[in-house]
Amino acid sequence: MRRRLLLCLPLLAFLVLAGFLYRGLHRDPQVLPSALVGQPFPAFSLPGVLDEQLISRQDLLGRPALVNVWGTWCVACREEHPLLNRLKAQGVVIHGVNYKDDNASARRWLAEFHDPYRLDIRDDEGRLGLDLGVYGAPETFLIDAQGIVRYRHVGVVDQRVWDEELGPRYRALVAAP
Repeated sequence: MRRRLLLCLPLLAFLVLAGFLYRGLHRDPQVLPSALVGQPFPAFSLPGVLDEQLISRQDLLGRPALVNVWGTWCVACREEHPLLNRLKAQGVVIHGVNYKDDNASARRWLAEFHDPYRLDIRDDEGRLGLDLGVYGAPETFLIDAQGIVRYRHVGVVDQRVWDEELGPRYRALVAAP
């Protein structure tokens, strides 16, 4: 009996592994679970990109907003930047977290490509990014007026992502009493 169990063990291990792999085939790689959804945006106190004035979590409160994690070293960030500027022109509140970047480069980027951010948070060491669970840039978080994270998008925010994922959620938060 014991010998039969030992012979079946590799088959059982294979079946368990195959089940996990099969499940992984049907998951969207852009959807990464976030422990922060439904939780307050992390506390922080960091300087701004354009000046040395400290910005904190408290400064994000009062209105629903997108919090966009970006960097000048991020090729995909350049791709989404024009849409962020258009959204700003439409009245969408966007805060930026310049993640693990050179501040002089970030200032040049914002001067050249325009600044879509109401607040530009400078996260040189990546501590805020770590607290947010950021894998890289770009990543965008949707927060409500109380600073609760309501949604997380990993990757480029393009027109489709805005129209289908972020836009409807943002508008619902703005319309909420």
